[in-house]
Amino acid sequence: MIEEQTVQLVQQSLTGITDRQINTVLNLMQEGNTVPFIARYRKEMTGSLDEVQIQAIEEAYKRATALQDRKAAVIKSIAEQGALTAKLEQQIQASTKLQDVEDIYLPYKQKRQTKAMVAKSRGLEPFAKWLLAFPSGSLEQEAQKYVDPAKEIATVQDVLDGAHEILAETFSEMAPIRNWVRNFTMRTGTISATVKTKGKELDEKGVYQQYYDFEETVKKMSSTRTLAINRGEKEKILTVKVKVDTDAVLHYFHFKIIDNRPSTEATAFIEDAYEDAYKRFVGPAIEREVRNALTTDAEEKSIKVFGQNLYNLLMQAPIKGKVVLGFDPAYRTGCKLAVVDENGKFLAKAVIYPHKPAPEKKRQEAAPELIALLEKYQVTMIAIGNGTASRESEQFVAETLKQIKRDVFYVIVNEAGASVYSASQEARDEFPDLHVEQRSAISIARRLQDPLAELVKIDPESVGVGQYQHDLPSKDLSNEVDVVVERAVNQVGVNLNTASYQLLTHISGLSKTIATNIVHYRDENGRYNSRAELKKVPRLGPKAFEQSVGFLRIIGGK
Repeated sequence: MIEEQTVQLVQQSLTGITDRQINTVLNLMQEGNTVPFIARYRKEMTGSLDEVQIQAIEEAYKRATALQDRKAAVIKSIAEQGALTAKLEQQIQASTKLQDVEDIYLPYKQKRQTKAMVAKSRGLEPFAKWLLAFPSGSLEQEAQKYVDPAKEIATVQDVLDGAHEILAETFSEMAPIRNWVRNFTMRTGTISATVKTKGKELDEKGVYQQYYDFEETVKKMSSTRTLAINRGEKEKILTVKVKVDTDAVLHYFHFKIIDNRPSTEATAFIEDAYEDAYKRFVGPAIEREVRNALTTDAEEKSIKVFGQNLYNLLMQAPIKGKVVLGFDPAYRTGCKLAVVDENGKFLAKAVIYPHKPAPEKKRQEAAPELIALLEKYQVTMIAIGNGTASRESEQFVAETLKQIKRDVFYVIVNEAGASVYSASQEARDEFPDLHVEQRSAISIARRLQDPLAELVKIDPESVGVGQYQHDLPSKDLSNEVDVVVERAVNQVGVNLNTASYQLLTHISGLSKTIATNIVHYRDENGRYNSRAELKKVPRLGPKAFEQSVGFLRIIGGK
């Protein structure tokens, strides 16, 4: 059963989706239905929500659940300390942001022993509370009462120092003040970047030159600039700071803590304490929070851009029914060739040396070898990788094709990630007798035939379709990739008789184990003639069958 308060939090965070739709989607998910299944086969129940909207509901629910779990943990912790009141619990339960809960919890959070904690243990808390009453009497006279060498408080100054630490920590943990400073910094603060003393030496190519003397308001910071200065800081080239109007911040402290009380020794002491609280505790903490907020926002936007680019790449139109020659270009080590049939089955391989520094004899042999392969297997398409020596290879192929009387076409194919896949265990399992480069040529050929089927085998981080992707949180990037690939694969559907287990893994309701079992069953029993045969596959139960069957195709079946 989904908690009502959790559902309310989900509703508050989404616009353009009705409460009924949210409840329907959450209930369907609880029943074990996947996002693609709900989007395609439960339209009448959800009001035709698409995958992106359903995904947004799922993500909002995860955030709301995490917030509720954190509230429960904080309430339990404060209760165990004997400090929970009805008002405090109500305040925590009413919070709609995780940061608000953390602000409330801060004074009760278990932390390493601080100077303020030491001062309290030595009995100086009553003196600090006396100061907060804004007395008009002599501070030193009152402090004298707390001097106790047995408690390591030998002088009046020790008393005053201890009270200062208690007050500074108290002011730094006041949730309303922290919240105001945070909002003020986000609204009016600026991000400043300057080059370090030896930064220019480290930045030989001047990659970060535009950030050597850079300033931009927090509100206007773009995601690319945020990630760029983060990387420059990490590489010890840049110093990055958050600047804010300190006078305005301290004026707010004064307003909240002292207001219009008369100037006395106590008010001067308290002013000193809150200034120190901001300088040592609140300022640095808010600076970290602002930097983290900018980074998180930049990462989320970059991950979304990566996901959209990946989706567009996966959804490229396939070229079906063609015998293709994959051409992996290179200079010194030779160009690797691989021929695959209409279904992507590997037929033949070769290595030719059409470019310098190969000897003249080998360069002369290259064109006849290529022509022989093209004619023997009646190749109609050549897929040339866009890596090193691609341009020269394209010229060579274009010249060679003039010697063939029938139509043979060539296409430049993005080979990013092909070499990474070719060295993977999966590629070794499929082609144990081939070298890495030859596997790469097969991958390039198959990318032309069916981009989706081939690209799902490759670590998406190696595809190279996003900015700063290696700086992004790998877990979040991986989750976005899973969502995008699942959406693309299920939108297209797969051929049950030709799909690899990697492709089947992304089908709604199928785990890696079930996908592997589907392929094993096909290998042992021959092609599937009806989807009902899937019920015979080990570990593929009724729920998995229901979720997956609508996305699996049988060409020429019963």
